[in-house]
Amino acid sequence: MNPADFAAAQWTRATGVGVDPHEYHRVTAGLASVADWGPSFLSTGRGYLQRAEHAASPVSAGEHLLMAARWFHLATLAPSAESPRAAAEADAALGRALAVLEPGARRVSGEGFTGWLRGPSDAPGTVVVVPGLDSAKEEFLDLVSALLARGLAVFAMDGPGQGVLAATTTFVPDYERVVGRVVDALGVARIGLVGLSLGGYFAARAAASEPRVAAAATVSGPFRLDWDELPEPVRDIMATRAGGADAAHEFVRHVDLSALAPRIAAPLLVVDGGRDVIPGVTNGERLARLAPRGTYLSVPHGDHLLGNARPDWLPHLADHLTHTLTGAQA
Repeated sequence: MNPADFAAAQWTRATGVGVDPHEYHRVTAGLASVADWGPSFLSTGRGYLQRAEHAASPVSAGEHLLMAARWFHLATLAPSAESPRAAAEADAALGRALAVLEPGARRVSGEGFTGWLRGPSDAPGTVVVVPGLDSAKEEFLDLVSALLARGLAVFAMDGPGQGVLAATTTFVPDYERVVGRVVDALGVARIGLVGLSLGGYFAARAAASEPRVAAAATVSGPFRLDWDELPEPVRDIMATRAGGADAAHEFVRHVDLSALAPRIAAPLLVVDGGRDVIPGVTNGERLARLAPRGTYLSVPHGDHLLGNARPDWLPHLADHLTHTLTGAQA
């Protein structure tokens, strides 16, 4: 794929992350090949680190650091030897930003997970945000902000094979065990759980198996995957994150919610985009239908992760989790 086509394919995802669309165009217009993606995005992120160093206020410094984290994460979306470094820089920039902007934010790590717990210590509910195939905790800052604005506490995490852990761990199919360890570490009796892209499968699986999940939502999550039909770039990413092609093939074999969906007791919101059509991926309508308390929201013009349609689903999802966890209208 040429760099212009690759940049176009990532457009709504990048702008959905929160980067300035004009800056995105400037950065991607200068790419001679997709191989330049990682270095160029790393350079852009480091520019924001420099802005943070010279900022006139702690708030400005924190905002620049959050933007740096976004650019560093986006640097990982193209295959590159720079990806582990970019993920580490995204993680570090987010930590520095929260130290300035939210001194009460707490790093929580355990076997197979790490992330940041944000929000009031006496919040009426806690939501865990689960990333997907090549996403990470730095990608969903706007979702976290929407949940925080509703008074909830939020733990945005990287799990095995994700984000800053991708360099040292690989995907596991039994993600419910990871979620269980997260809930133990957070010290709460019940959680809301939202998973995005492949994280939707992880979240649905955990909701079917972990009784402390009291509310759940998925965004662009697969109901089932078919290895033979998946596009080659998706299979390549899967192989990288799972520990090789054979391991990826075996992992994909587990991605089928047919038997698990009827066991999801918590209220479940399934969000899909009508323009999210990836070969080999079955979207979530069947999940919503099989889950005893499932509801389905399809946004006709939404693409994968619905970065082009945020007003059509993000407030609704945040309200769903808030109302279910607190029993009050958000």
